[in-house]
Amino acid sequence: MKATKIDETSPLLPARPPEDPAATEQKAITPLPKLQLGIITCMRLVEPIAYTQIFPYINEFLNDQHVTDNPRRIGFYSGLVESVYAAFQLVSIYHFAKMSDRIGRRPVIISGLIGVATTTFLFGLSGSLPMMLICRALAGLSSGNAAVMQSFVSEITDSSNFGLAAPLFVLSWPIGSIIGPMLGGTFSTPAEKYTWLDFSFLRKYPYFLPGGISSVITFIAVIVGYFILQETLHRKVSADPKLSATPVPETQPSTPVESLGIKALLSNPAIYAISTSNFGLGFLRLGFEVVFVLYSYTPVLQGGLGFPAKQIGYALSSSGVTAMIMQLFLMPYILRTFDKAKMYNLCFCMYPLVFPIMSALNVIARAGYDEATETLSAQATAAVWAGIALLLLMSRFAFLAFSLSLILIKEHCPNASSVGMSYGIVSFMQCLAHALSPTIMSSIYALSHEYNILNGFAWVPAMSLIALLGVLQSTSVVRATR
Repeated sequence: MKATKIDETSPLLPARPPEDPAATEQKAITPLPKLQLGIITCMRLVEPIAYTQIFPYINEFLNDQHVTDNPRRIGFYSGLVESVYAAFQLVSIYHFAKMSDRIGRRPVIISGLIGVATTTFLFGLSGSLPMMLICRALAGLSSGNAAVMQSFVSEITDSSNFGLAAPLFVLSWPIGSIIGPMLGGTFSTPAEKYTWLDFSFLRKYPYFLPGGISSVITFIAVIVGYFILQETLHRKVSADPKLSATPVPETQPSTPVESLGIKALLSNPAIYAISTSNFGLGFLRLGFEVVFVLYSYTPVLQGGLGFPAKQIGYALSSSGVTAMIMQLFLMPYILRTFDKAKMYNLCFCMYPLVFPIMSALNVIARAGYDEATETLSAQATAAVWAGIALLLLMSRFAFLAFSLSLILIKEHCPNASSVGMSYGIVSFMQCLAHALSPTIMSSIYALSHEYNILNGFAWVPAMSLIALLGVLQSTSVVRATR
């Protein structure tokens, strides 16, 4: 063996090749623009509050309006009220996105929220079904901001920190889903619940207060956004010297690449697969919530749980808490550890299971139901709430697919200038699903009960089959993103 000569001139550590500065730069994560991300997340938050605050009381509201003499058909009308919001939102998404490309993100976002605040305020004053539908339709028209806000988040981040920003932005929906149902369950019919709110106005309009509070929250978001939110559209930033001096990261090239059209983007297998599967995701997510509310409202002897609006609101709010915890603590682990597309598919796999589990809760409720007092025994109540906890845990795990889809879109978008249009396509598909899902799912539920098909439980295999189709469609994302 040849000995190595070592003297006082020998280095203690072996020489390493010099590091590539470009490689070092790629490893660095750009700090998140916390203020702007926080403001846009809060502004996004108000839409789910306005949207979900009606869920706990909508069936009672319609019943008080005497829209039908058959209580079993209430589900059809509640589905109609919930669907019309998304149907008109569908109309506005493309126009909002196009307008934001022309005049900027900020004015479009702010003007849309003003419309949401106004129409939500008016909803509780409705005295008929047509008035309720008009208010929800106008609220939907004002809510086409989803793709604009997603583009905003994309423009204030880059490839190094978007994976951190997207789950935080998506937190807006679960947080809104906590606040909205809590408002609806707590403050509907307040004159009957609280002596300190026993006013003649609230007796005349018992469902005004949840929408009124939601409207105030939205106006606060508008005021904060007006004074703090910065413009991110590159043409606007470069045209305004004040805005160009702000610390918002510049993510656009100096000579922007032309955004691809819808046809060109959908020819990309990954964008096509994510867009079409997001239709299924939106359909199943909202369908589950609609059916859960109907099922909870339906009397025990008719195949439901017989919950009042307050308990339904608490259940939906606890669902939002679960989603928030998962986004904060589980989502970062998933992004670090697992393949995003495969986890996206796994999230879908929750939906075929939740509907059979939901139907089993009625069996538990019937076993402990006292017809004389119309109450459940302590054991049955505990078992039912344990089952609800399992349901909500599974459904909120499935909700993580929304964050994963945002990241997958940005990773597989053909160029940076097409990210906004890609989000617009996905938002369009989700809104189309939201427009169809409540009416279809609530109609299946109502028809099962009205004609006593499978003892009123025909909705279970029907919805499980729809969920299986969604799982099948989500596998295309795994194939397309390899």
